Amino acid sequence: MITARDDRRRTFDSVPPGADPATWWGRAWTEALEQLSRDSARLARGRDYAASGQVDAITVTPGRIVAYVRGSRPRPYRTELALTALTDGEWSDLLAGLAADPAALAALVEREVPRSLAERILPGPGDLLPHCSCPDTGRPPCKHAAALCYRTARLLDQDPFVLLLLRGRGERELLEELTRLNAAHAAREQPASTPDFPGIPARTALSRALAPLPAPPAPPTTAGAPPAYPGDPAAPDPLALDQLATDAAARALALLCTGEDPSAGLTLWQDAVRLASAHPTSGLTATARRLYRDLAHATGRTTTDLARAAAAWRQGGPAGLAALDEPWDPPAGPFDRARPALLAAGHGPFRPHRNHLTAATRQLRLGRDGLWYAYESRPSESDWWPTGTPSPDPIRALSPAAGP
Repeated sequence: MITARDDRRRTFDSVPPGADPATWWGRAWTEALEQLSRDSARLARGRDYAASGQVDAITVTPGRIVAYVRGSRPRPYRTELALTALTDGEWSDLLAGLAADPAALAALVEREVPRSLAERILPGPGDLLPHCSCPDTGRPPCKHAAALCYRTARLLDQDPFVLLLLRGRGERELLEELTRLNAAHAAREQPASTPDFPGIPARTALSRALAPLPAPPAPPTTAGAPPAYPGDPAAPDPLALDQLATDAAARALALLCTGEDPSAGLTLWQDAVRLASAHPTSGLTATARRLYRDLAHATGRTTTDLARAAAAWRQGGPAGLAALDEPWDPPAGPFDRARPALLAAGHGPFRPHRNHLTAATRQLRLGRDGLWYAYESRPSESDWWPTGTPSPDPIRALSPAAGP
């Protein structure tokens, strides 16, 4: 536990480098000592001593700052600056004013000296009394005291509580007293009258049976259209903004309805195909053609590859795209059942190859999800395109009624 006595003595082994203060209160500190001297050469030597690190560890106690300053002789000089500490009555007035001034209190907590405290804690002309063990018998301050003053100013820049300690109070006890006074001040400002809004004791409220929450509103059936964006050359690409807004709305609706993000975990290619699938290739507008071109370029594919993949996505989502892109070797059972059934239904013989069954211009692909995906090609070509709706029944997957 830190006592008030411990809190009122601090030693600083290191001080921010430099000699010129950076804050207004640091400059006010040095001006108080500079006004004692008419010898600018002494002050200049003191500033040089401070800047070159000739001031050793600085110890601060109420009313006094002490340090050893190395000069031209081997043995350093004991140098101190004295400043009268405030009385208990003066401290009571100062703390009461701080507790009632939120702006000043906030500034102090942020380690800034409030302007309202400047006249009460900063030294004025003649308030700082220097003393040094050096043989300089001239009018103070000597160059060693000036060096200590400049180094202390740099210390005050970083920690203004050093100034308050010099005036008689340590940081911890000061903040504890301010916390107590601020709480008392806030309590006095609370209205004594009963509040206008009705209320009941918390115990009574918790003992009651709570009414059931109302049912959540039904989600919208479709995502809304994004606003029109101006074609300002300095604005972002209107097409990109439209696509971003449209896709975000569709994903939000899917997340609201299903609890799942439709694009979570997708690869770059899968996400590009998902975006393209919202624009069927039949009757593509110039805007959609541009979207296909940009997505194909971003994924290193051709627009034909993207159009085919988008059709597969519309056919069966990620599983449909996998049926297009990922041949695999299924067990024999599904094929042993599918080929006789297709032949009996008049669809002709289908040749098996991996997960494909092919007959002339028609093809069935067995997906890893157990569904059959239908494909068509032009005669004498091997340009397969997804068609129809996937089904666990290969005959139904080939049915024209299953078309999209």
